Amino acid sequence: MLLDIAEVARQSGLAPSALRYYEKRKLIVSRGRNGLRRTFDPEVVSRLALISCARAAGFTLAQIGRFLAATPNNVDLQARMAEQAERLDEEIARLSRMRDGLRHAASCTHTPLVECPKFKALFKGSISELPETSHCGTSVD
Repeated sequence: MLLDIAEVARQSGLAPSALRYYEKRKLIVSRGRNGLRRTFDPEVVSRLALISCARAAGFTLAQIGRFLAATPNNVDLQARMAEQAERLDEEIARLSRMRDGLRHAASCTHTPLVECPKFKALFKGSISELPETSHCGTSVD
């Protein structure tokens, strides 16, 4: 059963104009038309989820297009993907430190809060250098 562009837009959360643009860039393929509306295989929703995830991970549409057409023999592309995975790991670590710092700050009694050694260490990424509980009597969740 084919999906029309409105249904694909609803399921993917993307505007129909974005779907038309992705089709123009050959990231997705329509199967035809139902009247004036493009129709797509239901699998396009999964492909769009992959495209959205790749965009959120920092890939450009051109890179995503190469990725979607890649074969295991494309070692240059695989190397770029590995580099991007490393950047994502660094970003995840940074965001995790921020989350942990905010959780700590929510119950810290140090005055001023931003001078709390544990809070500062979390943002520097050196929490491992501090004991499990700091002088303010709270621990990181």
